[in-house]
Amino acid sequence: MQLSKLESQFAELGISVYTMTYDDVSDTSKFHSKENLSFPILQDVNAKHVKAFGILNEDYEPGHRAYGIPHAGMFLVDEHGVIFNKFSEKGYMKRPPWDAVLDSAKQMASQSHPLKI
Repeated sequence: MQLSKLESQFAELGISVYTMTYDDVSDTSKFHSKENLSFPILQDVNAKHVKAFGILNEDYEPGHRAYGIPHAGMFLVDEHGVIFNKFSEKGYMKRPPWDAVLDSAKQMASQSHPLKI
């Protein structure tokens, strides 16, 4: 998983990584363990957040086993909970370009004043 390989670069910028899925909790847990991920996978029950963010993949109708799958993408959210940037791709196999995501993360971090804990 490419995000795992880049997590340390986000951490150096003071940015935490989280992922979200509509998949079953047990499947998600197995995937998390198998991939040895160090960041959490949040559950999006009934694709509530996918719908709220407007990223629902419309190729699948309610009742289809893939209903709820989002268009692939990510959000950079600042320490105030404001979306700094949004990256998305049509379909579910393609991912946003990592260079662009990291460049935007660097810009966000330079404008941000993270809390020191």
